Amino acid sequence: MRKLILVVVFGLAIGALFGQLMQSVPGYWLVRVGDTSFQTSFWFGLVLLFAVFVVLHFVLRLLMRLRRPVSRLKVWNTRTRQRNAMRRTVRGLVALAEGRWKRAEKSLTKAADDSSTPLVNYLSAALAAHYQGRHDQADALLKRAHFSTEGSDAAVGLVQAQLMLDRQQFEEALATLTRLEKQLPDHPQVLKLLKQAYLSVNDWDGIRRLMPRLARQQLVGDDERRHMEQRAYRELILQAARRPGDVERVRNLWAEMPDYLRGDVELVGLYTEALVRGKEEGIAERLLRQTLKEHWDSRLVLRYGLLNVDAGRQLAYAEKWLQERPNDPDLLLTLGRLSLRNAYWGKAQEYFEASQRQRPSGVVCAELARLFANLGDHDKSQLYYRQSVELLDKSLPALPQPSDQNP
Repeated sequence: MRKLILVVVFGLAIGALFGQLMQSVPGYWLVRVGDTSFQTSFWFGLVLLFAVFVVLHFVLRLLMRLRRPVSRLKVWNTRTRQRNAMRRTVRGLVALAEGRWKRAEKSLTKAADDSSTPLVNYLSAALAAHYQGRHDQADALLKRAHFSTEGSDAAVGLVQAQLMLDRQQFEEALATLTRLEKQLPDHPQVLKLLKQAYLSVNDWDGIRRLMPRLARQQLVGDDERRHMEQRAYRELILQAARRPGDVERVRNLWAEMPDYLRGDVELVGLYTEALVRGKEEGIAERLLRQTLKEHWDSRLVLRYGLLNVDAGRQLAYAEKWLQERPNDPDLLLTLGRLSLRNAYWGKAQEYFEASQRQRPSGVVCAELARLFANLGDHDKSQLYYRQSVELLDKSLPALPQPSDQNP
């Protein structure tokens, strides 16, 4: 009630003020257009202008309200299409997961234009087309995916490389992944697919360079890394060894090899053979001698006895090893051969016979038979030849022989 009284009093005061102003401030408005003129008092004209302003204001608001339903209709239509696209996308992804390739491709492609994530639609549709064997359609969908979203090069390239690998287009996949590697050198999926591509084309040098990066990203375990690096260096050494005069390449590979692989017996053996073929038996002798200090292996011991270097020095080293391994049959065989190369016939016989006592062997018997034949003791030579044949015969597979057949 008090507020109403205050409003009435305030309104009366304003009215009285304006009435006083109208009496004390006379004036008029004159508007002339051509031969026509219009004249009115200043205050009436002021009220008239205010009324025109109010009318225009309400007319404009009315026009805005008439226009708004059209824009609202557009917004509603857009949202409806997006909701429908989302439902189709979900159905397409579910069909893709269930292996319903044709349904998945249709739903995902139809929803792509209205989807908020067209890249996902086109990539998934490309997978569905690929699984149907429609490779051209899959490639076309990948192109649409590329143009649908800015910055989609990596995603599209990865899917494309994976599809190429599935189609056994290994060279094309490797080219795509090499391009992606320059853009994303540490991308985990790029590195994993590169490994698959390198293995597919037997690019062992690529595998050798890739494995440390895979290990840094924790994409391979320690055992797998050792296995893959061992295999890569083995294949690279074999490839280089097949080319005459390429011993320098083998030496570079050995220098670049991780330290833990330099004790691998198979790699040491391969490197030794490559050095021997490259007429670098001195390096091969040092390699075998140093390796045997850390990793004793019968294959390396036997290979050491076949090197043609300084036979006296080799025999001295081997006899030192014998002090630690007095009953090693392979070391005794090697000592016998080194004794032959030094023309120590009696010592060679003793070492061969000691090896034969530790482990009967057709090879040792053959060495003794040859030695006795050259010494002129043909009875013993024939005896060891027969023993050699008998031992070799035991290693042969059991197969029917003429004496086993009924007459």
